[in-house]
Parts: sequence; structure tokens; C-alpha cells
Amino acid sequence: MAPTAPTAPTTTSTTVSTGTRPRPPVPPRVARRPGPGPGRAVTAAVPAGLVLVLGLWGITRQDSMWRDEAATWQVAHRSLPDIWRMLGTVDVVHGLYYAVMHLLFEVFGDSLLTLRAPSVVAMAAAAALTADLGARLAGRWSGLGAGLAVALLPLCQVFAQEGRPYAMVTATVACATWLLVAAMRRPRARTWSGYAVAVLLGALLNWFSLLALAAHAVTVAVARPHRAVRAGWLLAAGAAVLGALPLILASRGQSRQVSWIPPVSPGTLAVVAAGVLAAGGCALLRGAREPARAHLVPAGRLSPAAVAVPLCVLPQVTLLVVSLTVQPLYVGRYVLFSHLGLALLLGVASATLAGRVSFRLRLRPAVALTLVTALAFLALLPVELDVRAADSRVDDVLTAADVVAAVRGPGGAVVFIPSARRDTATVTPGAFHGLRDIALVHSPAAAGTLHGVEADPAAIARALLREKRVIVVGDAVQRPARNARDRAKRRVLREHFTERSTTVRRGRSVTVYERVR
Repeated sequence: MAPTAPTAPTTTSTTVSTGTRPRPPVPPRVARRPGPGPGRAVTAAVPAGLVLVLGLWGITRQDSMWRDEAATWQVAHRSLPDIWRMLGTVDVVHGLYYAVMHLLFEVFGDSLLTLRAPSVVAMAAAAALTADLGARLAGRWSGLGAGLAVALLPLCQVFAQEGRPYAMVTATVACATWLLVAAMRRPRARTWSGYAVAVLLGALLNWFSLLALAAHAVTVAVARPHRAVRAGWLLAAGAAVLGALPLILASRGQSRQVSWIPPVSPGTLAVVAAGVLAAGGCALLRGAREPARAHLVPAGRLSPAAVAVPLCVLPQVTLLVVSLTVQPLYVGRYVLFSHLGLALLLGVASATLAGRVSFRLRLRPAVALTLVTALAFLALLPVELDVRAADSRVDDVLTAADVVAAVRGPGGAVVFIPSARRDTATVTPGAFHGLRDIALVHSPAAAGTLHGVEADPAAIARALLREKRVIVVGDAVQRPARNARDRAKRRVLREHFTERSTTVRRGRSVTVYERVR
């Protein structure tokens, strides 16, 4: 028998480990960058909607109207030829605004809602434009935060509810800044033309808005764009300034209208300095955390800080320097539009904070940003309630008129100290029915002024001496008389009349005098 071939042994292949292979390190938990954000339409519409809601909330301010709004009210009731004639003597800087309000009163009727709603709409437009601009510069979450900041900033809420042009000016500056960024990214003749029109429109509403050009100049310089872009900006800005030049020259002849502005106070300096430091801090924080987020423009860079910081700082600082060295001119509402720069910086900060909240609490970015906005709203609630109160402004024309109607009696005379308080009668003539304005020679409309033309001091004194009962409308705090007419009124009342009653409400006083027998 043939021997059987040996069976090959079955072997198992094994791998002998000579050492333990180290595990890859576990990456640390990092915040997930939120998605691209809401759509462009939502980014603009949500802040605009919030402005509309907040603007309509308490818009009548308990049926009150302060003196600057009273000027808008009485001028808007005049015909366009009468408004044009008035601009030759007073308020030429507000001529376009008065014409717009006249047309709105003609279409919608006169009411506190018609008086203030244009400002609400203008601030809503400013918020929408700022949101879209912030989205272009830093992403849609930052843009949404910037628009919401415009809605919540206290000073923006104040002037969104005033019958004055400053909200409209803010909207034009927002539009001009948006067009500037668009033109720097894609230079086109129509974009530069739109920019020039927006700048000019803002200047015609209040030419202090041209201070925004200083901010835009810095933005262009920092971006270092192509020569064609620089030339386009210079041409557009120059055309706007040239168009506003007649208004600027005409307003110089009415410079006495700003003689009431006090010198800059230490408090004002502190507020502006705090704003500058806050803007610089936000910009530095943004640059340190995300240095690579700058967006390219032709041959240059355009970061959120390059747009926001100059707009926040330069208009305020420039007006402050002029006020300290030439003439006191600094009033916060004149540079209200600088808050757009602050809003852009706050938008970036709020988006960053919302991102952290989203990561920590496992929330959607939209929910986190809503939470941050709600907390800001609640923190500002005392301020928001205050700006909607009747006592939030200097005085109240309508309440003074109600007091006059209650004490006027069957007849008598009325005088105003100072004459600017005649706006009470101009706005609500029905409350003065039966009272004779014995100092008045020409009404405000007939004289082409805001307060009318009064007789000379001697004639006023004689007219007072013929009266038995006189009602005096003035300020709650009596200040020294600024002219001979007011001094004559006070002298005759002091020497020949006795005070029967004085009512002081919401910044104005109504005093009843009777002749001493």
C-alpha cells in the first residue's frame, strides 16, 4: 500500500502586537458656526417690523406735543407759497421736510398719527437698510442683529416718534452708506448717482447730515480701492455738496436760530467719549476674534469696522470740535444718524453672543438671537416707557391749551412770555376762543414767521393797561426776559395786576391776572 501523504497542518495567522497604538486625540468641543442665516428679505423685514411695532406703541404720547413738533404742525397747515415765503426768514434748513408734511396733511388729514408716522416709517427703512448692509459686511446673523439694534437704541426710538426730520435724515444716510458699499464692490454709474441723490436728499432735510461724508471718506481710504472707485466717490460726493450749497449759504443768514444751543457740557463730552471707546472696543474685539472675515473689494478690503467705526465716531467728534472751537452746535439729534455705525457694531456683537448662547444651550441660532434681543428689550424697558410719556419732552403745547380753555372765562386778553409760546394758540386756536392776543400785530402766517410780529413795548404796555383780566402763557420755569417787549409785559403785570391763579403742567404755566383797582 502506498504510504499516505502527510496532511499539511492547518495554521492560523496571528498578528502579535508589540505595542499599544495610541488613540487619536479627541478634538475639543467648539461652537458650531451658525448657518448662513435667514434670507435677505427676512433679514431686512424683521427689524423694520420691530421698528413699526415699537414706533406705533404709544405714538400719541398721551395726546401731547412739544414745541418743535408744534412748529411742524403749524407750518404744515400753511400753503406751499406761504411756506416758501417763511423760509426766507426762518427754518430754511427744514423747508423740504415742511413741504412733505404739508402734502401728507393734505392727503391724510392732520393728527398726531399723521405728524409722527412718517418718522416711524423712515426709521423702519433705516433699520432694514442697516440690516442688509450688516449682512453684506459680516453675515446675515450680524446684519439681523444690526437692524434689531436700530430698533432698540433709545435715541432711535425717541426720534422715530417725533414730528421732525431727523428719522428721515437717518434713513437717507443709511441708504447712502448702503449704496457706498455696493458701489465699492461693483462700481456702476447708476449706483454712484443713487449715492449722490441720497446724500443730497439728506442734506436738504438737514445739511448736518453731510458730516457722514467724512465717515465715508475714511471708509474709502481704509478700503484702498481702485482709482476709479475713489474718483467715483469724489464725483458723487462733490455733486451732492454742490447741490446742497445754496441751502447751506441761505442757512448762514439764519444762524441766530441756533443761538440757544448751550456750550458743550462735561456730561456731553463724557457721553461722546464713552461712545467712541465703545465703538473702538467693539471693532478691536471683532478684529481680534475673526481677523479673516474681511470681505474683498476691488484692490482693497472692506470690513464691518471700516464702515461702522467712522460712521459712529466722526460725525459726533467733528460737530463736537466745531462746538468747542467755533460756535456751540452740538445737539444729539443733529447727528442721530451716527447711531447706524453703533448699530452695525452691536449687530456683530449680538450675533457673536447669540452664537455662544446657541452652543451652550443647544438652541437654534434664530432662537438664541431672539433671546438676546428680548433680554435687551427688557433691560431697556424703563427707558422705553419713559420716552413714550408726555413728560419726556421739554414741554407740552396741548396740555397748556387745555388749561387755557378751562380758565379763560367769558372774555379777556392773552399774552405770551416769551412770544414763542404763542405756538399754543397757533396749534389749538379753539382753546383761545374769545381771548384777544393784544400784543400781536401780524399773525405768524401773515408775517411769514413762526411766532408772528408783536407791537413795540410801549404799545404793548398801553394795551395791557386797558385790560381787566389777562391770561399769561409761559414756561414752567420763569427765566429772565430776553427782549424789551417781554420786559414791558412783566413790568405792567407786576405793577398794575395781581395774580389770581397759576397752573403748571407738563413744562408750561398758565397764569390768570386781574387788574388792581
